[in-house]
Amino acid sequence: MHALTLLIVSLLVFALAYRFYSKFIITKILIFNDKRPTPAHTFKDGRDYHPTNKFVLFGHHFAAISGAGPLIGPVLAAQFGFLPGFLWILIGAVLGGAVHDIVILFASVRTKGLSLTRLARKSISPTAGIVTGIAILFIIITALAGLALVVVNALSESSWATFTIAMTIPAALAVALYMYKLRPGKIVEASVIGVLIVTAGVVFGEPLSKSIFGHYFLFTKPTLSIMLPVYGFIASILPVWLLLCPRDYMSSYMKIGTIALLGIGIFIVNPHLNMPAVTQFVHGGGPIIPGKVWPFVCITVACGAISGFHALIGSGTTPKMINKESDMRMIGFGAMLVESVVSIMALIAATVLLPGDYFAINVPVDLFHKLGLSTTHLAQIEQMTGEVLSGRTGGAVSLAAGMSVILSAIPGMKALMGYWYHFAIMFEAMFVLTTVDTGTRVARYILEELIKLARPRWKVGKSFLGIVASAGIITFLWGYLVYNGEISTIWPMFGVANQLLATLALLVGTLYILKHTKNWKYSLVTFLPAIFMFVTTVTAGVLNITGNYLLKHNFQGNLNASLSIVMIVLVIIIFIESLKKIYSLRYKLIKIQ
Repeated sequence: MHALTLLIVSLLVFALAYRFYSKFIITKILIFNDKRPTPAHTFKDGRDYHPTNKFVLFGHHFAAISGAGPLIGPVLAAQFGFLPGFLWILIGAVLGGAVHDIVILFASVRTKGLSLTRLARKSISPTAGIVTGIAILFIIITALAGLALVVVNALSESSWATFTIAMTIPAALAVALYMYKLRPGKIVEASVIGVLIVTAGVVFGEPLSKSIFGHYFLFTKPTLSIMLPVYGFIASILPVWLLLCPRDYMSSYMKIGTIALLGIGIFIVNPHLNMPAVTQFVHGGGPIIPGKVWPFVCITVACGAISGFHALIGSGTTPKMINKESDMRMIGFGAMLVESVVSIMALIAATVLLPGDYFAINVPVDLFHKLGLSTTHLAQIEQMTGEVLSGRTGGAVSLAAGMSVILSAIPGMKALMGYWYHFAIMFEAMFVLTTVDTGTRVARYILEELIKLARPRWKVGKSFLGIVASAGIITFLWGYLVYNGEISTIWPMFGVANQLLATLALLVGTLYILKHTKNWKYSLVTFLPAIFMFVTTVTAGVLNITGNYLLKHNFQGNLNASLSIVMIVLVIIIFIESLKKIYSLRYKLIKIQ
């Protein structure tokens, strides 16, 4: 099969979903009203609550939700073949992910920007709110570790990528100061300045990496595993308008621009998908992700189809910056569909590689020799990119290799494969970092809320010392997992954690809809996906504990198993509490009708 078929089908499905399904949700179920003031206006404080242009906010929101998940998940899931991941991205995104995102964003905006924890407390019960907060902390710390580990692997020993990523920080500061202080409201002018600085980072990164200054941007994995949490800490305590929002906005240009370029490349080249529709690993025993295609394709694809992490953004930074309610359709529903398009392209980039080349990159060298496969074009790709690719596990390298193969196949681009490869690595790292800074900030909010419940007199979210302390705790916890983890253990746990959080958010959304509509059937748009995600993710979690972590017989394996068990138990408690509340509300609505 040719790649263009997958891309055209997915674009048509997502376009129809946005045109009709999102309209049904916003006109019949949620019912937007631009005359209602949003929290950004009523609680404007210049730090967290700030009315933001919808295009700028779309850039921030898209950058924040689209971390490593939509890129790496489909690449790792390609071990099952291209078809399982493709179908799950289409079905999961339309019926689960996009609905999940817009409902939670709307519920938060309508409740003064409440976080998911406080929404659960209000919708279910005080006990459920506390349990949800604890569960979210476990989940988000695991998610941040999984995402950060990908960028550590991508930036390791690459001064070009590291320099380019570093340049996005002064670019964001310049955009913020220009847009909000020097010439307020001049978004186009500020954007041009930011794009020029980021572009300079890309252009000059390659010659700098070969110069005498290149070693200043060359870092090992352990060093990056420390530097990344430090960055997340700083980004989470600075005012939201100064670094986080403008950086994400600028990064969105690079993200969307690169994806558009890859899409053009696919249309021009129309490469053949060399990975079969399904492989023998659909029955289990895969060398990358253990287990059968169900339930593991769902937790592996993760963010490309549905992501609980989005609920943290949709009830974290974004609702505090919504200018008017109608903006939420594009920002909530639309951004999720755009992210799913990214996942489709990532899947295509991975599956244009021949199976032997794909597994040689994503599997440790000693294990690859046991698979009975041989490489075909890998040596040529390594020569043209100037990098050793064999055994570079984690998905990021194989994605970059696939992207460079497609883009270098465009007429006149063959000699630039090395440039495209390193550009793709940089592009992936930008995806991740924007989620790391926003995710750390949201986790800080949640920890502060839990502390307030235990010690109401402590003003942890108001005093600078309290903010620094809570941010320090969060970054230390996920930084520890990054420093000691590996992709084969962290990514499956991230997938389970992420999808469990999506289950919680869908249950909260179901209760919100039941409380604010007169027709209980409308709640099925979130309730049915919640049931499917619960069964799928708990099953995957149990299999992951018994078939992956406990078999390692070491401290890290036991720690990962313990964390997974705690998450599953907490979610089961909330699930039971939610079902009781859902049944009660549904009974009342039927009685009224």
